[in-house]
Amino acid sequence: MIKHIVFFKLKNRSAESVAEAADVLRSMDGKIEQLKSLEVGTDILRSERSYDIALTATVDTLDDLQAYQVHPVHREIIEYINGVKEVSYAVDYEA
Repeated sequence: MIKHIVFFKLKNRSAESVAEAADVLRSMDGKIEQLKSLEVGTDILRSERSYDIALTATVDTLDDLQAYQVHPVHREIIEYINGVKEVSYAVDYEA
């Protein structure tokens, strides 16, 4: 099993902007066959060092992770996120 975790800091860190971006990320749920689970959470502390959104996705294999990365639904989400994010960081690991 592979865990894919991404942290996003948005250009506009308002509660409304963060909620909208989180909803866009959640919209992938159930639309990408390789995703076994998808969890999206927004930061509750809102400190200067905090990131605004965390995404945790689970897939079975590295091949599934690659298929998820190039899936048309995921590509659409990336296009949106690239327009609203300031920065993102990711880690992928075997669980």
